[in-house]
Amino acid sequence: MQELTREINNHLSFEFQASHTYLAMSIWLRERDLAGFSSYMQIKSQEERGHADRLIAYLVDCDEQVELPSVEAPQRSWTSSQTLFDDVYEMEQAVTASINRIYSIAEKAGQRSATALLDWFVAEQLQEEAEARFVRKRLRLAGENSAALLLLDQQFLDGTALSTVKGGPEKR
Repeated sequence: MQELTREINNHLSFEFQASHTYLAMSIWLRERDLAGFSSYMQIKSQEERGHADRLIAYLVDCDEQVELPSVEAPQRSWTSSQTLFDDVYEMEQAVTASINRIYSIAEKAGQRSATALLDWFVAEQLQEEAEARFVRKRLRLAGENSAALLLLDQQFLDGTALSTVKGGPEKR
């Protein structure tokens, strides 16, 4: 259990850093009057904090030590919405790799409660990556067309932008 606890504690840095980074992204998007994208990133920031809370609860429930990580100041500027969402996708891939590493450790250790918890995270990451891929593709299609960018932003604002994205079980 010691190795598993260490890896879960290490993973907390991914979740807290993602939360902090998504908040910075939300601010940057709001500063550019992209209210829909900004709102979406604000929600993503809160979700990442919730992911950390789930892992913390697991450690506490297992009577294991929680070690809160330091969080670095996130990047505060991007050249475009496209590069911002490229970063989102890369960050989600890193989170997925960390979850997969923890899952392997839990399986080897026969920690069924951990694998049960991590099953949720595996499905969540499938959805997170699918959403990021979808947005990146849409932004590539929009290119330099500001009307297309504003239409996509409006779809995020009214909640329809991701209605057809498939990546895992419905989570909302």
